[in-house]
Amino acid sequence: MVKAASNKITKIKQQFPILQQEVNGKPLVYLDNAATSQKPQSVIDAITNYYTKYNSNIHRGAHYLAEQATIEYENARTKAKEFINAESDMLVNFTKGTTEGINLVAQSFGNTFLEEGDEILLSAMAHHSNLVPWQIIAEQKKCNIKYIPVLEDGTLDMDAFHLLLNKKTKVVSLGYISNALGTINPVEEIIEASHTFGAAVLLDAAQAAPHLKIDVQKLDVDFLAFSGHKMYGPTGIGILYGKEKWLTEMQPYQGGGEMIKEVTLKGTTYNELPFKFEAGTPNICGGIALGAAIDFMNEVGHDFIQKQENEVLAYGTEALSNIKNLHIKGQAKNKAGVLSFIIKDIHPYDIGVLLDKMGIAIRTGHHCCQPLMDAWEIPGTARASLAVYNTKEDIDRLVEGIEKAKIMLQ
Repeated sequence: MVKAASNKITKIKQQFPILQQEVNGKPLVYLDNAATSQKPQSVIDAITNYYTKYNSNIHRGAHYLAEQATIEYENARTKAKEFINAESDMLVNFTKGTTEGINLVAQSFGNTFLEEGDEILLSAMAHHSNLVPWQIIAEQKKCNIKYIPVLEDGTLDMDAFHLLLNKKTKVVSLGYISNALGTINPVEEIIEASHTFGAAVLLDAAQAAPHLKIDVQKLDVDFLAFSGHKMYGPTGIGILYGKEKWLTEMQPYQGGGEMIKEVTLKGTTYNELPFKFEAGTPNICGGIALGAAIDFMNEVGHDFIQKQENEVLAYGTEALSNIKNLHIKGQAKNKAGVLSFIIKDIHPYDIGVLLDKMGIAIRTGHHCCQPLMDAWEIPGTARASLAVYNTKEDIDRLVEGIEKAKIMLQ
Protein backbone atom coordinates (compact mmCIF):
# COMPACT_ATOMS: atom_id res chain seq x y z
CA MET A 1 0.00 0.00 0.00
CA VAL A 2 2.85 2.36 0.87
CA LYS A 3 4.60 1.48 -2.40
CA ALA A 4 1.37 2.11 -4.34
CA ALA A 5 1.04 5.56 -2.77
CA SER A 6 4.69 6.27 -3.56
CA ASN A 7 4.16 5.26 -7.19
CA LYS A 8 1.14 7.53 -7.39
CA ILE A 9 3.13 10.48 -6.06
CA THR A 10 5.86 9.80 -8.62
CA LYS A 11 3.28 9.84 -11.42
CA ILE A 12 1.69 13.02 -10.04
CA LYS A 13 5.03 14.79 -9.83
CA GLN A 14 5.84 13.83 -13.42
CA GLN A 15 2.82 15.87 -14.53
CA PHE A 16 4.54 19.09 -13.40
CA PRO A 17 7.20 20.16 -15.92
CA ILE A 18 8.70 22.81 -13.66
CA LEU A 19 9.50 20.24 -10.98
CA GLN A 20 11.77 18.30 -13.34
CA GLN A 21 14.45 20.99 -13.43
CA GLU A 22 17.56 21.75 -11.40
CA VAL A 23 18.12 25.02 -9.54
CA ASN A 24 21.71 26.02 -8.74
CA GLY A 25 22.81 22.59 -9.85
CA LYS A 26 20.47 20.75 -7.50
CA PRO A 27 17.13 19.00 -8.17
CA LEU A 28 14.41 21.49 -7.31
CA VAL A 29 12.56 21.02 -4.03
CA TYR A 30 9.58 23.36 -4.16
CA LEU A 31 8.14 24.19 -0.73
CA ASP A 32 6.45 27.54 -1.36
CA ASN A 33 2.99 26.28 -2.21
CA ALA A 34 1.14 28.58 0.19
CA ALA A 35 2.34 31.44 -2.02
CA THR A 36 1.54 29.68 -5.29
CA SER A 37 1.46 26.06 -6.39
CA GLN A 38 2.99 24.68 -9.56
CA LYS A 39 0.87 23.76 -12.59
CA PRO A 40 0.32 20.31 -14.10
CA GLN A 41 0.64 19.81 -17.84
CA SER A 42 -3.16 19.55 -18.17
CA VAL A 43 -3.55 23.13 -16.93
CA ILE A 44 -0.76 24.37 -19.19
CA ASP A 45 -2.40 22.57 -22.10
CA ALA A 46 -5.75 24.22 -21.31
CA ILE A 47 -4.10 27.63 -21.58
CA THR A 48 -2.36 26.72 -24.83
CA ASN A 49 -5.51 25.22 -26.34
CA TYR A 50 -7.54 28.34 -25.62
CA TYR A 51 -5.09 30.68 -27.32
CA THR A 52 -4.37 28.39 -30.25
CA LYS A 53 -7.83 26.99 -30.99
CA TYR A 54 -10.71 29.21 -29.82
CA ASN A 55 -9.45 32.52 -28.45
CA SER A 56 -12.46 34.85 -28.49
CA ASN A 57 -14.60 37.01 -26.26
CA ILE A 58 -17.52 35.31 -24.56
CA HIS A 59 -21.31 35.68 -24.28
CA ARG A 60 -21.60 38.24 -27.07
CA GLY A 61 -20.21 36.74 -30.25
CA ALA A 62 -22.33 34.95 -32.87
CA HIS A 63 -19.44 32.98 -34.38
CA TYR A 64 -17.96 29.54 -33.63
CA LEU A 65 -14.94 30.70 -31.64
CA ALA A 66 -17.05 32.86 -29.34
CA GLU A 67 -19.53 30.03 -28.83
CA GLN A 68 -16.78 27.53 -28.00
CA ALA A 69 -15.06 29.94 -25.58
CA THR A 70 -18.37 30.66 -23.86
CA ILE A 71 -19.15 26.98 -23.46
CA GLU A 72 -15.74 26.19 -21.96
CA TYR A 73 -15.83 29.21 -19.64
CA GLU A 74 -19.29 28.42 -18.32
CA ASN A 75 -18.36 24.75 -17.98
CA ALA A 76 -15.56 25.90 -15.68
CA ARG A 77 -18.08 27.83 -13.59
CA THR A 78 -20.11 24.65 -13.21
CA LYS A 79 -16.97 22.76 -12.16
CA ALA A 80 -16.30 25.42 -9.52
CA LYS A 81 -19.89 25.15 -8.30
CA GLU A 82 -19.51 21.41 -7.87
CA PHE A 83 -16.05 21.83 -6.32
CA ILE A 84 -17.54 23.73 -3.36
CA ASN A 85 -21.06 22.22 -3.58
CA ALA A 86 -22.75 25.56 -4.23
CA GLU A 87 -26.50 25.51 -4.76
CA SER A 88 -26.34 27.06 -8.22
CA ASP A 89 -23.97 28.33 -10.91
CA MET A 90 -25.40 31.80 -10.43
CA LEU A 91 -23.88 32.01 -6.94
CA VAL A 92 -20.37 31.41 -8.31
CA ASN A 93 -18.64 34.61 -9.38
CA PHE A 94 -15.33 34.68 -11.25
CA THR A 95 -12.84 37.15 -9.77
CA LYS A 96 -9.14 37.90 -10.11
CA GLY A 97 -8.56 35.94 -6.91
CA THR A 98 -9.27 35.87 -3.19
CA THR A 99 -8.22 39.47 -2.70
CA GLU A 100 -10.68 40.82 -5.25
CA GLY A 101 -13.41 38.58 -3.82
CA ILE A 102 -12.93 40.03 -0.34
CA ASN A 103 -12.77 43.58 -1.69
CA LEU A 104 -15.97 42.96 -3.65
CA VAL A 105 -17.83 41.82 -0.53
CA ALA A 106 -16.37 44.59 1.65
CA GLN A 107 -17.49 47.29 -0.78
CA SER A 108 -20.74 45.84 -2.12
CA PHE A 109 -22.01 44.29 1.10
CA GLY A 110 -20.59 47.14 3.15
CA ASN A 111 -22.17 49.92 1.14
CA THR A 112 -25.50 48.08 1.03
CA PHE A 113 -25.84 46.86 4.61
CA LEU A 114 -23.33 48.52 6.97
CA GLU A 115 -24.24 51.59 9.00
CA GLU A 116 -22.38 53.88 11.35
CA GLY A 117 -21.55 52.15 14.62
CA ASP A 118 -21.81 48.61 13.23
CA GLU A 119 -19.03 46.21 14.13
CA ILE A 120 -16.80 44.06 11.92
CA LEU A 121 -15.06 41.12 13.57
CA LEU A 122 -11.74 39.98 12.09
CA SER A 123 -8.88 37.69 13.08
CA ALA A 124 -5.51 38.89 14.35
CA MET A 125 -3.87 36.15 12.24
CA ALA A 126 -5.57 37.24 9.02
CA HIS A 127 -3.80 37.84 5.74
CA HIS A 128 -3.58 41.54 4.89
CA SER A 129 -6.12 40.94 2.10
CA ASN A 130 -8.69 40.12 4.77
CA LEU A 131 -7.81 43.13 6.89
CA VAL A 132 -7.25 46.11 4.60
CA PRO A 133 -10.54 45.94 2.61
CA TRP A 134 -12.49 45.94 5.88
CA GLN A 135 -10.42 48.78 7.28
CA ILE A 136 -11.25 50.79 4.14
CA ILE A 137 -15.01 50.19 4.33
CA ALA A 138 -15.01 50.70 8.10
CA GLU A 139 -13.50 54.14 7.61
CA GLN A 140 -15.98 54.96 4.85
CA LYS A 141 -19.02 53.82 6.84
CA LYS A 142 -17.72 54.78 10.31
CA CYS A 143 -17.89 51.21 11.57
CA ASN A 144 -15.81 49.67 14.33
CA ILE A 145 -13.42 46.74 13.84
CA LYS A 146 -12.61 44.23 16.54
CA TYR A 147 -10.03 41.46 16.34
CA ILE A 148 -10.06 37.89 17.64
CA PRO A 149 -6.75 37.36 19.47
CA VAL A 150 -4.33 34.55 18.67
CA LEU A 151 -3.01 32.23 21.37
CA GLU A 152 0.64 31.22 21.69
CA ASP A 153 0.05 27.91 19.90
CA GLY A 154 -1.28 29.73 16.85
CA THR A 155 -4.97 29.05 17.43
CA LEU A 156 -7.75 31.59 17.75
CA ASP A 157 -8.83 32.58 21.25
CA MET A 158 -12.35 31.22 20.94
CA ASP A 159 -13.37 32.41 24.41
CA ALA A 160 -12.52 35.94 23.31
CA PHE A 161 -14.40 35.40 20.04
CA HIS A 162 -17.63 34.56 21.84
CA LEU A 163 -17.21 37.58 24.12
CA LEU A 164 -16.57 39.92 21.16
CA LEU A 165 -19.60 38.70 19.21
CA ASN A 166 -22.71 40.80 19.87
CA LYS A 167 -25.81 42.27 18.26
CA LYS A 168 -23.74 45.08 16.70
CA THR A 169 -21.61 42.55 14.79
CA LYS A 170 -22.65 42.64 11.14
CA VAL A 171 -19.70 40.86 9.50
CA VAL A 172 -17.26 38.18 10.64
CA SER A 173 -14.43 37.65 8.16
CA LEU A 174 -11.48 35.32 8.69
CA GLY A 175 -9.25 32.75 7.06
CA TYR A 176 -10.35 29.13 6.88
CA ILE A 177 -6.66 28.15 7.15
CA SER A 178 -3.86 30.48 8.23
CA ASN A 179 -1.33 31.03 5.46
CA ALA A 180 1.38 31.89 7.99
CA LEU A 181 0.82 29.03 10.45
CA GLY A 182 -1.32 26.36 8.79
CA THR A 183 -3.91 26.54 11.58
CA ILE A 184 -7.31 25.22 10.48
CA ASN A 185 -9.74 27.50 12.24
CA PRO A 186 -12.98 26.15 13.81
CA VAL A 187 -15.09 27.74 11.11
CA GLU A 188 -18.20 25.64 11.77
CA GLU A 189 -18.40 26.95 15.35
CA ILE A 190 -17.68 30.50 14.21
CA ILE A 191 -20.35 30.46 11.50
CA GLU A 192 -23.02 28.99 13.77
CA ALA A 193 -22.32 31.45 16.57
CA SER A 194 -22.18 34.44 14.20
CA HIS A 195 -25.53 33.55 12.65
CA THR A 196 -27.21 33.58 16.07
CA PHE A 197 -26.49 37.32 16.08
CA GLY A 198 -27.48 37.77 12.44
CA ALA A 199 -23.91 38.44 11.27
CA ALA A 200 -22.76 37.43 7.79
CA VAL A 201 -19.58 35.33 7.60
CA LEU A 202 -16.92 35.48 4.90
CA LEU A 203 -14.26 32.78 4.72
CA ASP A 204 -10.94 33.42 3.02
CA ALA A 205 -10.43 29.91 1.61
CA ALA A 206 -7.26 30.65 -0.38
CA GLN A 207 -5.34 28.11 1.71
CA ALA A 208 -8.27 25.74 2.24
CA ALA A 209 -9.23 25.12 -1.39
CA PRO A 210 -5.98 23.26 -2.25
CA HIS A 211 -6.11 21.03 0.84
CA LEU A 212 -9.66 20.43 2.07
CA LYS A 213 -12.94 19.36 0.54
CA ILE A 214 -15.19 22.40 0.88
CA ASP A 215 -18.98 22.23 1.15
CA VAL A 216 -20.50 25.71 1.38
CA GLN A 217 -23.97 24.34 2.01
CA LYS A 218 -22.83 22.19 4.91
CA LEU A 219 -20.81 25.07 6.33
CA ASP A 220 -23.78 27.44 5.82
CA VAL A 221 -21.23 30.17 5.07
CA ASP A 222 -22.45 33.46 3.58
CA PHE A 223 -19.40 34.18 1.41
CA LEU A 224 -16.33 32.15 0.46
CA ALA A 225 -13.41 33.28 -1.69
CA PHE A 226 -10.44 31.39 -3.10
CA SER A 227 -7.72 31.71 -5.76
CA GLY A 228 -6.85 29.46 -8.67
CA HIS A 229 -3.08 29.84 -8.46
CA LYS A 230 -2.81 28.17 -5.04
CA MET A 231 -4.70 25.07 -6.24
CA TYR A 232 -2.66 24.18 -9.35
CA GLY A 233 -4.40 26.73 -11.58
CA PRO A 234 -3.21 30.00 -13.15
CA THR A 235 -2.78 33.38 -11.53
CA GLY A 236 -5.33 36.13 -12.00
CA ILE A 237 -8.43 33.98 -11.50
CA GLY A 238 -10.52 33.07 -8.48
CA ILE A 239 -13.98 32.37 -7.21
CA LEU A 240 -16.34 34.23 -4.91
CA TYR A 241 -19.34 32.28 -3.65
CA GLY A 242 -22.19 34.12 -1.98
CA LYS A 243 -25.63 33.29 -0.71
CA GLU A 244 -28.39 34.40 -3.04
CA LYS A 245 -30.10 36.56 -0.41
CA TRP A 246 -26.98 38.73 -0.12
CA LEU A 247 -25.91 38.79 -3.77
CA THR A 248 -29.39 39.80 -4.90
CA GLU A 249 -29.48 42.84 -2.62
CA MET A 250 -25.84 43.90 -2.90
CA GLN A 251 -24.98 46.63 -5.40
CA PRO A 252 -22.01 46.22 -7.79
CA TYR A 253 -18.86 48.14 -7.00
CA GLN A 254 -17.50 47.99 -10.57
CA GLY A 255 -19.40 48.96 -13.69
CA GLY A 256 -19.17 48.14 -17.38
CA GLY A 257 -19.33 45.22 -19.75
CA GLU A 258 -20.94 41.99 -18.62
CA MET A 259 -22.60 43.39 -15.49
CA ILE A 260 -24.93 45.57 -17.58
CA LYS A 261 -28.41 44.61 -18.64
CA GLU A 262 -29.50 47.93 -20.15
CA VAL A 263 -27.94 51.39 -20.31
CA THR A 264 -29.67 54.66 -21.12
CA LEU A 265 -28.60 58.23 -20.57
CA LYS A 266 -30.93 58.26 -17.57
CA GLY A 267 -29.41 55.25 -15.83
CA THR A 268 -28.44 51.59 -15.87
CA THR A 269 -30.06 48.31 -14.89
CA TYR A 270 -27.78 45.51 -13.80
CA ASN A 271 -27.48 42.04 -15.21
CA GLU A 272 -28.70 38.93 -13.41
CA LEU A 273 -26.46 36.79 -11.22
CA PRO A 274 -23.64 35.90 -11.56
CA PHE A 275 -22.84 38.46 -14.26
CA LYS A 276 -23.93 41.33 -12.00
CA PHE A 277 -20.51 41.30 -10.33
CA GLU A 278 -18.37 40.45 -13.36
CA ALA A 279 -17.60 43.79 -14.98
CA GLY A 280 -15.62 43.94 -18.21
CA THR A 281 -14.01 41.21 -20.27
CA PRO A 282 -13.03 38.50 -17.79
CA ASN A 283 -9.92 36.35 -17.61
CA ILE A 284 -11.46 33.81 -19.99
CA CYS A 285 -8.36 31.68 -20.36
CA GLY A 286 -7.81 31.74 -16.60
CA GLY A 287 -11.34 30.58 -15.92
CA ILE A 288 -11.03 27.68 -18.34
CA ALA A 289 -7.64 26.69 -16.91
CA LEU A 290 -9.09 26.86 -13.39
CA GLY A 291 -11.60 24.29 -14.58
CA ALA A 292 -8.68 22.11 -15.68
CA ALA A 293 -7.08 22.51 -12.24
CA ILE A 294 -10.31 21.37 -10.61
CA ASP A 295 -10.32 18.36 -12.93
CA PHE A 296 -6.77 17.57 -11.84
CA MET A 297 -7.66 17.74 -8.15
CA ASN A 298 -10.76 15.62 -8.65
CA GLU A 299 -8.73 13.03 -10.53
CA VAL A 300 -6.09 12.84 -7.79
CA GLY A 301 -8.81 12.81 -5.15
CA HIS A 302 -9.35 15.07 -2.14
CA ASP A 303 -8.93 12.21 0.31
CA PHE A 304 -5.59 11.25 -1.21
CA ILE A 305 -4.39 14.87 -1.26
CA GLN A 306 -5.23 15.36 2.40
CA LYS A 307 -3.74 12.03 3.49
CA GLN A 308 -0.51 12.56 1.57
CA GLU A 309 -0.02 16.11 2.81
CA ASN A 310 -0.82 15.17 6.42
CA GLU A 311 1.74 12.36 6.35
CA VAL A 312 4.45 14.66 5.03
CA LEU A 313 3.43 17.37 7.51
CA ALA A 314 3.71 14.97 10.45
CA TYR A 315 7.09 13.75 9.20
CA GLY A 316 8.29 17.31 8.71
CA THR A 317 7.05 18.47 12.10
CA GLU A 318 9.02 15.74 13.87
CA ALA A 319 12.12 16.25 11.75
CA LEU A 320 12.25 20.03 12.22
CA SER A 321 11.48 19.71 15.93
CA ASN A 322 14.71 17.74 16.31
CA ILE A 323 16.83 20.60 14.96
CA LYS A 324 18.56 22.43 17.77
CA ASN A 325 17.39 26.02 18.37
CA LEU A 326 14.61 25.70 15.77
CA HIS A 327 11.09 26.57 16.92
CA ILE A 328 7.98 25.88 14.87
CA LYS A 329 5.47 28.74 15.04
CA GLY A 330 1.94 27.41 14.88
CA GLN A 331 1.47 24.26 16.92
CA ALA A 332 -2.26 23.78 16.43
CA LYS A 333 -3.43 20.17 16.62
CA ASN A 334 -5.64 20.78 13.59
CA LYS A 335 -3.49 22.26 10.84
CA ALA A 336 -2.70 21.99 7.16
CA GLY A 337 0.65 21.62 5.37
CA VAL A 338 2.61 24.61 6.67
CA LEU A 339 5.88 24.46 8.62
CA SER A 340 6.62 27.99 9.74
CA PHE A 341 9.75 28.28 11.86
CA ILE A 342 12.41 30.51 13.39
CA ILE A 343 15.98 29.64 14.38
CA LYS A 344 17.60 31.36 17.33
CA ASP A 345 19.90 34.22 16.36
CA ILE A 346 19.39 33.68 12.60
CA HIS A 347 17.24 35.92 10.41
CA PRO A 348 14.68 33.96 8.34
CA TYR A 349 15.79 35.70 5.14
CA ASP A 350 19.33 34.39 5.53
CA ILE A 351 18.00 30.84 5.86
CA GLY A 352 15.90 31.28 2.73
CA VAL A 353 18.81 32.58 0.64
CA LEU A 354 21.11 29.72 1.60
CA LEU A 355 18.41 27.09 1.03
CA ASP A 356 17.86 28.52 -2.44
CA LYS A 357 21.56 27.92 -3.19
CA MET A 358 20.83 24.26 -2.43
CA GLY A 359 17.83 24.12 -4.79
CA ILE A 360 15.22 24.39 -2.01
CA ALA A 361 12.48 27.00 -2.42
CA ILE A 362 10.76 28.29 0.72
CA ARG A 363 9.21 31.63 1.68
CA THR A 364 10.56 34.01 4.31
CA GLY A 365 9.12 37.16 5.87
CA HIS A 366 5.87 38.16 7.52
CA HIS A 367 3.73 36.36 4.89
CA CYS A 368 1.34 39.35 4.69
CA CYS A 369 0.53 38.84 8.37
CA GLN A 370 2.39 41.76 9.97
CA PRO A 371 0.01 42.18 12.95
CA LEU A 372 0.56 38.54 13.92
CA MET A 373 4.35 38.82 13.67
CA ASP A 374 4.29 42.11 15.60
CA ALA A 375 2.24 40.48 18.38
CA TRP A 376 4.88 37.74 18.66
CA GLU A 377 7.70 40.30 18.39
CA ILE A 378 9.45 38.55 15.52
CA PRO A 379 10.41 39.92 12.07
CA GLY A 380 8.87 36.93 10.34
CA THR A 381 9.42 33.23 9.82
CA ALA A 382 10.85 30.81 7.33
CA ARG A 383 7.93 28.88 5.84
CA ALA A 384 7.90 25.55 4.07
CA SER A 385 4.45 24.81 2.67
CA LEU A 386 3.27 21.59 1.09
CA ALA A 387 1.34 20.40 -1.95
CA VAL A 388 0.36 16.91 -3.04
CA TYR A 389 3.61 16.44 -4.98
CA ASN A 390 5.82 16.97 -1.92
CA THR A 391 7.42 13.94 -0.28
CA LYS A 392 9.32 12.91 2.83
CA GLU A 393 12.45 13.06 0.69
CA ASP A 394 11.75 16.77 0.18
CA ILE A 395 11.66 17.16 3.95
CA ASP A 396 14.96 15.30 4.26
CA ARG A 397 16.51 17.76 1.79
CA LEU A 398 15.04 20.66 3.78
CA VAL A 399 16.45 19.39 7.08
CA GLU A 400 19.85 18.76 5.53
CA GLY A 401 19.79 22.26 4.04
CA ILE A 402 18.84 23.90 7.33
CA GLU A 403 21.66 22.12 9.17
CA LYS A 404 24.18 23.28 6.55
CA ALA A 405 22.83 26.83 6.68
CA LYS A 406 23.08 26.90 10.46
CA ILE A 407 26.77 25.96 10.31
CA MET A 408 27.41 28.74 7.81
CA LEU A 409 25.47 31.40 9.76
CA GLN A 410 26.36 30.66 13.36
